[in-house]
Amino acid sequence: MRTRSTSSTTVNPKFEEYLEGQYLFEATQLLIDREKHLFGEITEADAIKAHEEAVKKLAADYEALEKRIEQTVQQSLSLSSEEEVSALTSAVKAIKLEEEQDQLWKQRCQTPPAWRPKKWKEHHDKVLHELVYSRLENPSSPTGDQVNQSPIRADIQSMGRQLKEDMQWVVEVVKNCYPPEMDICNFYARQYHQTFSARLKKIADFVLDDKDCSFLLRWVKEFYPGILEKPELASNINTKALGNLLPDELLKPLEEKYLSKQQSDLMIYIGRVLDEAKKEWDQGKEPTRDDGCYISPVAYDVIQFINGIVTSAHITVRDPHKAQKITSNLTDFMQRYQNFHEDIIKQNKPHSKAFIKANLSCVEQFRDFLVDRDLFPKNVRENCLRGLTEMKQSAHTYLLTPVHKILKPHYKKVGTSDWLKKNTFEKLLNSTEEELQELQGLTQSCHQELITQLQQEMTVEYVRRLLKGEVKLKDKDRQLMAYMTVKENAERLHNLFARMGSKQDWLKEIQTKMAEVLKLQDIPAIQMQIVSVGSAYPDLSEKHVSALLKLKTNLSKADRKIIKTTLSDTLKESRADPGTRTFFSKVEVR
Repeated sequence: MRTRSTSSTTVNPKFEEYLEGQYLFEATQLLIDREKHLFGEITEADAIKAHEEAVKKLAADYEALEKRIEQTVQQSLSLSSEEEVSALTSAVKAIKLEEEQDQLWKQRCQTPPAWRPKKWKEHHDKVLHELVYSRLENPSSPTGDQVNQSPIRADIQSMGRQLKEDMQWVVEVVKNCYPPEMDICNFYARQYHQTFSARLKKIADFVLDDKDCSFLLRWVKEFYPGILEKPELASNINTKALGNLLPDELLKPLEEKYLSKQQSDLMIYIGRVLDEAKKEWDQGKEPTRDDGCYISPVAYDVIQFINGIVTSAHITVRDPHKAQKITSNLTDFMQRYQNFHEDIIKQNKPHSKAFIKANLSCVEQFRDFLVDRDLFPKNVRENCLRGLTEMKQSAHTYLLTPVHKILKPHYKKVGTSDWLKKNTFEKLLNSTEEELQELQGLTQSCHQELITQLQQEMTVEYVRRLLKGEVKLKDKDRQLMAYMTVKENAERLHNLFARMGSKQDWLKEIQTKMAEVLKLQDIPAIQMQIVSVGSAYPDLSEKHVSALLKLKTNLSKADRKIIKTTLSDTLKESRADPGTRTFFSKVEVR
């Protein structure tokens, strides 16, 4: 330690040089050394008798140094040169050194200088708090698009952009001027968060219009978290510790108003899509064709609106279940669409079939969208899917009823004596092939579903007619002929629909299994075949078996009873697989 006789005048010039050169840490060290010299190892009496001029000079120098450090800290967010960056680094080291000196004085049992404790760290924090407040109060980043914004939106956006720019500056530049233990990035983050939060709370207290409400909410829930989630910030800031910008009591009404507006907008937009489709229908226009298929923009446009609005809301409110509320009225739209669909069928105008074919494509798109995307409350999804299933079924019925009407005279021949003649079924096939041409104009998947249903309905009608029992198979030869006829009919019907894209092999299998029953003569063999059919199709009833066996008039009543009992026992022992196809329940027998 220097002796008391050292003159303070030899130190001052160096201190002033350090101060002028922004070497604030070194300047602080000098002042601490002088403080030690004046107030170090001396008694209370000695301290009082210390050179008053030197003490006053030291106090003045401390004041000058403190002002310079304050000015340097105030420039933290606008450093424009390496010298200014170095000055801030030096100022931070000086503050840390002064904090240590404050602690040393606390441990001493003597009266400290009048300026102790200096609390420069506390003052540093206050200066930065005021700096942050002033920058958000008077943001320096106006943008051209604010001309068309309300004052509230312009204010929020300016503050948000200033916050983003400043926090990027903190992690890129300011952070390097501080030691890790000062955790400066989190300090700044807290200051900006608290200041921004306070400003937004005041704004949230106003009665906001829909656009301002939406904009505020997006900043709170989307844009601001998005800023903090940027890698360069997220790696330096504890974002979870910051919490929400707005408390729940202010946030909840904003969210409710926002979601209500989004829901209202969605219903308006998709309502217009349906109105446009109705307009086309009323004007007698056919739907447009794409690659030969009738198409409607209804599903595509509605799906785009739903997907866009709900996905955007999900990002904004950051809660998928809340965002789903936007589609809670979708059932009403789907009911309107279904009513329009049924009205087209009811009016049965020349362009009705074209519209229904286009609608089937929309039904498929809606169905896939509802199943694949988690944008809907459970009850809404279920209700809409139920309505779509009804629409598809009514469309199929509308398109297939004329086909069955044309085929009815040919159906009547099945199971009669004439039926065993080949040309009878040939006519049915030819008429079916002609009618299938009328079902063109559907997308591939919709066409396949439609002809699959037609194939099923034709097979059901074929089996129903066969089981009416008009033909009597009195002997083995007649039964063999019936076997060959049913088997050939099944093969040819299958081939016709297979050429159209159907993949329902199981329908041919049913007819083939029934044909086998007609051919077989041994009771045990017939029993095994009936059990095979009943196991594959548990909806096979004793009535169906009885009707089939009655075709074989050489079977006694007792034999028929034995075979039916075998089926009954088999069905009792086996449990139907939930995924098992049903067929015979659609075949009515008397």
